[in-house]
Amino acid sequence: MKITALKTFLVAPRWLFLKIETDEGLSGWGEPVLEGHAETLAAKIAELTDFLVGANPLNIEDIWQMLYRNGCYRGGPVLMSALSGIDMALWDIKGRYHDAPVHALLGGPVRDKVRSYCWIGGDRPDNLIAGAQELLARGFDACKMNICEEPANRRHLRHGRYDRGAPVGPT
Repeated sequence: MKITALKTFLVAPRWLFLKIETDEGLSGWGEPVLEGHAETLAAKIAELTDFLVGANPLNIEDIWQMLYRNGCYRGGPVLMSALSGIDMALWDIKGRYHDAPVHALLGGPVRDKVRSYCWIGGDRPDNLIAGAQELLARGFDACKMNICEEPANRRHLRHGRYDRGAPVGPT
């Protein structure tokens, strides 16, 4: 089996998904993510495509080492985020190839359940209580939210830190 294509999908506002395709019709999905830098990651994936097309997608560790050790400058957020998405997609292909969940290929499950949460409130505090009550009714006992309004200006920031005494809003 050989890798035939890497396709990236930019999804607003800041996500990037990667699909790796093979000559046997199997494909795998990954998410190379670096918050706010989806286009940068898409460019990095495009740069790595020549190294991947023609490679056996089941040789995950060999591919990872080859990509990581290819240049003079190893590591860094762009390369490591790209590698992460590629790694996910390759493991997805391997799971499909062996008709097994990836966790079984990596040694089996480590828990019987996972606590999950939902996002409420967006970036505004409006309706946070109603949103939390709705999640409770749906069976969730955890949520993620922002708890402060977006300031009308940035005077509340002083040297990268929040200044509680600074006025917020128009003056």
